[in-house]
Amino acid sequence: MPDNTDAPANLISSRLAGFRDGEPDDRRLAICEVTGLSEGDQQVLAGVDALPVETANGMIENVIGKFELPMGVATNFTVNGRDYLIPLVVEEPSVVAAASYMARIVRDHGGFNTSSTQPIMRAQVQILGLENPHGARMQLLEHANELINLANSRDKVLIGLGGGCKDIEVHVFDDTPIGPMVVLHLLVDVRDAMGANTVNTMAEMIAPMVEEITSGQVRLRILSNLADKRLVRARVSLPPAALNTKELNGADVARGIEEACALAIVDPYRAATHNKGIMNGIDPIVIATGNDWRAIEAGAHAYAARSGQYTSLSRWEVGADGNLNGTLELPMALGIVGGATKTHPAAQAALRLMGVTSAQELGEVTVAVGLAQNMAALRALATEGIQKGHMALHARNIAIMAGAKGEDIDTVAKAIVADGDVSIDKAKELLGLAENPSSGD
Repeated sequence: MPDNTDAPANLISSRLAGFRDGEPDDRRLAICEVTGLSEGDQQVLAGVDALPVETANGMIENVIGKFELPMGVATNFTVNGRDYLIPLVVEEPSVVAAASYMARIVRDHGGFNTSSTQPIMRAQVQILGLENPHGARMQLLEHANELINLANSRDKVLIGLGGGCKDIEVHVFDDTPIGPMVVLHLLVDVRDAMGANTVNTMAEMIAPMVEEITSGQVRLRILSNLADKRLVRARVSLPPAALNTKELNGADVARGIEEACALAIVDPYRAATHNKGIMNGIDPIVIATGNDWRAIEAGAHAYAARSGQYTSLSRWEVGADGNLNGTLELPMALGIVGGATKTHPAAQAALRLMGVTSAQELGEVTVAVGLAQNMAALRALATEGIQKGHMALHARNIAIMAGAKGEDIDTVAKAIVADGDVSIDKAKELLGLAENPSSGD
């Protein structure tokens, strides 16, 4: 393991040789040494009462305890020329390994390149009971500056950071199940926050003025999780040789990835699974950093259907030079201030491990991992099939389910993979735990 104990976060190397071969304590110590994390962070990342029950009791209602998931670290990531170690909280085998392996291939060819828009969130204000909805729209637009100023009148801290309500939109729905309605959108730069509380408060604040302007009745006043003005993009380009396997030429693998993506573009049944694979990489970071993974999921899938048909979030294309080019774009409403990111000690430690300094940076790294995970899944589908690699990594779970403990877990896992029979029955047989059939009377 490299000795980067005193290195600042932006000088770490995400390439940790032999990392996967260590024990959890060894890996955690190595991560903390590389990133310069404190002994306190090391204990928190170990899960040693990382979330005291007293803290949990203040986070949600009717607390009875805590529920734990494994936390792993994806290695090898280079994003915009900088190395990152990525905390992933996930229960599914193969996610951490697949993302790390793809990142290792990509880092030798420039890494992942990302970009993002400003962190603009939407608040919606629904207006009913209007005789002249299109006229009401015009009235609201005429009073745009007054509405914006009112929305910004409370949060001086956000304004001081350069954020705040920047504009409004007004949408008319002439035909709904309850008749015509108008919906006003506040477009709010929330800076490093996820932004839900901020935009909800602004929507509540302007509601009386909206009613006064339109003579209508305001009903819903709430954010939208379709954060289509808060987009993050990631791209990667690989020469065919980078995709060579023992059995297949890289050009054939690239073509297979492109063909697999083509099905997800045109078929929503495939797109649902394709996009789930992308979220396999994204959700674990969102959870690890204390962000709202349900909001991210909702925004991603709504964005995938914005054309009227649900489709692939990513695109994979083989260029004229033979290079495989992958791109991914989706809404990414993440924060590094407020909410569980500030109340959950492990979420704070995860953010320090990553070394991110803004919500936009966190979003860009997160989408790069989503693209890596997508590439891993498509590469497997284009080569040996998804099950071979997945079941090999699932073998440890099978061994545990069969009753293996300690060193027997790895021994049995390797044996059932080598035998080509990754099943509980085979694992029990190797452990000598197979049930003997009744001998009768």
